[in-house]
Amino acid sequence: MSIQEKADALFEDQITSWPLLGANWEKLSGAKLKHFDFDGFSIHVQCNPKRIVSSAAKVDKVSIEKRACFLCLENRPAEEKNVWFGEEYEILCNPFPIFQKHYTIAKAEHTPQVIESEFGAFLELSRALPDLAIFYNAPNCGASAPDHMHFQAGNRGFMPIEKEVDMLKQKYGEELLHTDSLSVTAVNDRLRRFYLLESDSLESLKLLGAEAFTYIRKLQQGEPMINMLSYYDQGWQVLLFPRHKHRPWQYFEEGEQNILLSPASVDMGGALITPLVKDFEKITREDIEDIFSQVSFTPEQFVEMNQFLKTIKPKS
Repeated sequence: MSIQEKADALFEDQITSWPLLGANWEKLSGAKLKHFDFDGFSIHVQCNPKRIVSSAAKVDKVSIEKRACFLCLENRPAEEKNVWFGEEYEILCNPFPIFQKHYTIAKAEHTPQVIESEFGAFLELSRALPDLAIFYNAPNCGASAPDHMHFQAGNRGFMPIEKEVDMLKQKYGEELLHTDSLSVTAVNDRLRRFYLLESDSLESLKLLGAEAFTYIRKLQQGEPMINMLSYYDQGWQVLLFPRHKHRPWQYFEEGEQNILLSPASVDMGGALITPLVKDFEKITREDIEDIFSQVSFTPEQFVEMNQFLKTIKPKS
């Protein structure tokens, strides 16, 4: 069996053998959805109350130190099973799903969420699980377990950006790099500022990633604030979303102005997850524009990184 087939079999087993996952998975079919059209692309909003666990997670150092890590083997529920990916990563079913098939892919060793050394594994996972979108949330950009290295994955077709990325590239993109094995396009669709990395070469992507992450780390003076999505089909499409801010001001407000939305990779991919019904019902196009303008790379940062990426001389 392939890794993809093993992951599929695991999920089918766990929705019946793990009551928590089964109950939450069944509720997905009744999740409320609404859509906002922008200039050539769309943003979907899902009301998913069970995601309050992630959206409202306390990820400050003190809170993390006080709780047991739920990704470590000794702290997992007895019903939770796994599939191994190599010797370092375990594929687990996410008990609070957004997707019809939603996985957490955790490193067996309890090590911090740091992307540089694990980007190769991220790409390898994407190739091994071609039916899934693989995604990464930095510790200060949506990861609810910033103390334990992990990725997530969900079935393809859920996030609007998957179907729209080629159009976004043509309409809003600027090609920064192009070789026989690699292309890099900067995309500014007036809502998000991100990079599309396309290649059929694992080594070319790893080398480019090392340069990009190092530059963002230098620019931000700390762990790179990023979200990433990866799709594989005869080659990789990696969407890199550098971030300026973890959570928008609306997240911290009280009363009518509060919107409990903590954007991460899925949100950047065009599927906003609102755990509270009140937020789902009241969120507007203007709210979405304001929230993305806060959390995305600033125009100045975007221009600066574009200039840097143009100077890279990758191996063909």
